Amino acid sequence: MDILATAVDLSFILVMLGVVFAFVRLVIGPTLSDRVVALDMMTVLLVSFCGLYAILSDDTAFIDVAIVLALVGFLATVALARFVERRKARAEAPAKGEEQGND
Repeated sequence: MDILATAVDLSFILVMLGVVFAFVRLVIGPTLSDRVVALDMMTVLLVSFCGLYAILSDDTAFIDVAIVLALVGFLATVALARFVERRKARAEAPAKGEEQGND
């Protein structure tokens, strides 16, 4: 058996195991930040899955899919991080207003 085929097969198993663990963290993550990081990790693992499949099938179209998925994943992570930041700022804003009104 070819060493490259063995490495690709082992990599597929490890990537899919990582996706399962990231999905578990996505579901049970106690905070929204944990869920955002798990979603970003799943995106990175899916990009690597596309790269592995491109190696396995000798088809370069999957490299294009991986690049597009990486860009979309990056933009989604930035948007979710901004959402978390604004949500935290809105939660702190009434508390600051109440403190200033009592002085």
